Amino acid sequence: MKWSVDQLKSFKQKGLTIDELVNVEELKNEETQIREITPVHVTGETSFHGNKVTFHLTLKGKMILPCANTLEDVDFPFVLHPLETFVLEPNTSGVDFEEEDEEIHQVSSNTVDLVPYIKENILLEIPIRVVKHSSESDEMQNKSGKGWEVVTHEETEEKIDPRLAGLADLFNEKNDK
Repeated sequence: MKWSVDQLKSFKQKGLTIDELVNVEELKNEETQIREITPVHVTGETSFHGNKVTFHLTLKGKMILPCANTLEDVDFPFVLHPLETFVLEPNTSGVDFEEEDEEIHQVSSNTVDLVPYIKENILLEIPIRVVKHSSESDEMQNKSGKGWEVVTHEETEEKIDPRLAGLADLFNEKNDK
């Protein structure tokens, strides 16, 4: 997923269509939450505007992340639609593209490599917390411990705190008098 500036300029008239599988296994080393990640299917097209090229991409893949409650493996499929714009020629207008728009990248070393931007978009997609939905995790939520228990809203309305039960009798006595 790397092209020279000259190669990209040759696609200016007919466009460039992308349909590749990209191996991003090294993300497991960068982000400890990622236990496994499938090769990412990258599809998309390019559009040219003056000396800029914009990649309209679709990234599809699946990560395996740990469940926040049980630490079991959770499949986390993702579909992303990033736009990445690159300036193919040095800036002669005096306006710094980075200040103007963060999503415009200056080409360095006369090549455009999309893989670092693909990795960045995947890392940004990792949720803060993933919970596995299963009967076991539902049972785990209904457990209680010493001095605590998980209750539903309905249960709180039905139960009367034993420490306050004497007060209910006191109010009943006043109403009887």
